[in-house]
Amino acid sequence: MLKEVIATRYITPLREGGSLPGLVEADDFGTYVMKFTGAGQGRKTLVAEVVCGELARRLGLRVPRLVTVELDPVLGLGEPDQEVQGLLKSSGGTNLGMDFLSGALGFDPLAFEVSPEEAGRIVWFDALVNNVDRSWRNPNLLMWQGELWLIDHGATMIWQHNWPRAQASAARPYDALDHALASFAPDVRAAAAELAPLVTDELLAEVTAEIPDVWLADEPGFESADALRKAYAQPLVARAAVIHERIEGIK
Repeated sequence: MLKEVIATRYITPLREGGSLPGLVEADDFGTYVMKFTGAGQGRKTLVAEVVCGELARRLGLRVPRLVTVELDPVLGLGEPDQEVQGLLKSSGGTNLGMDFLSGALGFDPLAFEVSPEEAGRIVWFDALVNNVDRSWRNPNLLMWQGELWLIDHGATMIWQHNWPRAQASAARPYDALDHALASFAPDVRAAAAELAPLVTDELLAEVTAEIPDVWLADEPGFESADALRKAYAQPLVARAAVIHERIEGIK
């Protein structure tokens, strides 16, 4: 399971993100970028972050370590910004944190080189989870200690927002025309040959087990948290085998 920490101090909002994540300190003396259940799409965004982040890690891609962060809404009482105060007050309980990569630089395709092999693995992974938020306008990639790191996977697996149509949604192709790494000649076929066989029922059961039960509770149409975990896994298993043939915009 993800490590559990308790937020002890809210430092500052990070206004680059549309959901207003914040920088927090925790009782393990770590500093985390925190995403809140009270923001945007709420807990579904956090579920997507966990599934994609933990799957990416197991496939050998670099993502900041994820933790669950327990938040006492009292931390919001002293915040002068009314928007931030409201967000903290509405997000009591279990939220998501990711290691703060101090000194990281935002990825600029004109300033950094990426090999076709690494570009292919990232494009293939984004196609697998249907990441619509890794364009050249908003790469959601960081350069840290000379390596490329993936962040912000909340806008993935859009089929989770309409489970009755999830199968049809997950069968759609992936448009990579505006992908942040499209100009690096991504070798998607080599990535598929390497990574697709790793995306098994067993691996995804391990990944989805990391989702806190509280984020899965009371989902319409599902009798238990484990039934919902299987629903998250099924489209990814099916998509892994064929998605490299359905990526549009990559030569």
